[in-house]
Amino acid sequence: MTTTHEPPFPPEPPRGPGSGSTGGGDGHGHGNGHSHSHAHGPAAPVSRHLRKVIAAILIPFAAAVVVGLVVLWPGGAPSHERTGVGFDRQTQQATVTEVEEISCSAVNASGVPPTGDTSTAEGSSAQQQEDGTCKKATIRIDTGEDKGRTFTEVVQPDQSRQLHEDEKVVVAYEPSAPKDLQYSVTDVNRRIPMAVLAGLFALAVVVVGRLRGVMALIALAISFLVLTLFILPAILQGSNPLVVAVVGSSAIMLIALYMCHGLSARTSVAVLGTLISLLLIGVLGSVFIDWAALTGNTDDNTGLIHGLYPEIDMSGLLLAGIIIGSLGVLDDVTVTQTSAVWELHEANPTMGWRGLYRAGIRIGRDHIASVVNTLVLAYAGAALPLLLLFSIAQSSVGSVANSELVAEEIVRTLVGSIGLVASVPVTTALAALMVASDRPEGEPVTAEGRPAPARGGRGRRRKR
Repeated sequence: MTTTHEPPFPPEPPRGPGSGSTGGGDGHGHGNGHSHSHAHGPAAPVSRHLRKVIAAILIPFAAAVVVGLVVLWPGGAPSHERTGVGFDRQTQQATVTEVEEISCSAVNASGVPPTGDTSTAEGSSAQQQEDGTCKKATIRIDTGEDKGRTFTEVVQPDQSRQLHEDEKVVVAYEPSAPKDLQYSVTDVNRRIPMAVLAGLFALAVVVVGRLRGVMALIALAISFLVLTLFILPAILQGSNPLVVAVVGSSAIMLIALYMCHGLSARTSVAVLGTLISLLLIGVLGSVFIDWAALTGNTDDNTGLIHGLYPEIDMSGLLLAGIIIGSLGVLDDVTVTQTSAVWELHEANPTMGWRGLYRAGIRIGRDHIASVVNTLVLAYAGAALPLLLLFSIAQSSVGSVANSELVAEEIVRTLVGSIGLVASVPVTTALAALMVASDRPEGEPVTAEGRPAPARGGRGRRRKR
């Protein structure tokens, strides 16, 4: 059955007992050797009434997102005078052409403590610079107005980054400095290894995911475009970071889910579950950021942003980051839970919504345990140097947690985790209600109002 005039969710073709993925399958969209994937076969057909209900909810939501994009769309990031601090510097690409070893005493003013005390870090470093062997690197500018110009830089033996011949580097340019001090090496040029790694990632996604992998990469590219062309410039122009994050995240969610999983009732239920969970994260984040008096201005980068654009609400920026950061994991949870309920219904069409919910939530509990642990470890890994500093200082757990730098990460982690946990029962309940209360036109029902078991043994209830 096809109905091309009923937007936006055309009915999906019913699958018979022997239908499934090409190349052999089990009749439920799983091919041979398929263990876990969001790439399911065609979803069970849904009635015209259910499509209208879902459309009545999602079409106004999508329209509101489009209106928000139009109203808040920036004309580009506002210009400013460069401060020369941190990332706010003029940079050029350069190459190390020559490196020669020289005595540190020949290039350094003696920094050895008069008493000869090397027990402190400063004294030990000064002694090493006095007695050690330094490197004198000649660097050639490869881009910009000074292309071809060279300058020298001395590398101390205790510096973490040592320069090597033919190495590609990034240099900072300070036009107001004396000519021989205008350029300095700030970082290594990592474009080639990063590009190779990105290529390997894309290849792995396409080889394993095939067409869905290609669609996932396209959705990823669109997500970055929304982030760089809308979210970041809109915040810099002074728009409310929370509103911008909600509109931008909603646009990313709609594009990514429908591109990767198709325009279907199943995907629409996942969208609804994700939206409800994001709203919960937004409310909780707003309450606890205000209650814990988190300013969002905790390091050099946020301090620089606040200095350049004092009109930006930094606590709102923190909340926007929590919402955007939670979206990716939420998508995975809601799509998986929706697909699990749909497949349970396909396997046993006589199961009511309570049975579907109980079975789906059992699957969801395993998912909760894995994603919460993943989220906590991801934040802990990112903050590992900070945690190490607290460990060196032998600070108590209470004092560490009370510092704003750590409290910010705790609020970010716990609020996101609560949203993830809530998304499982919410999405499972929505999916169970949808598939259990609906039947395609012309399908027989039992006396209890449930769909009659399909022929060929697909309606047998499995023992738990």
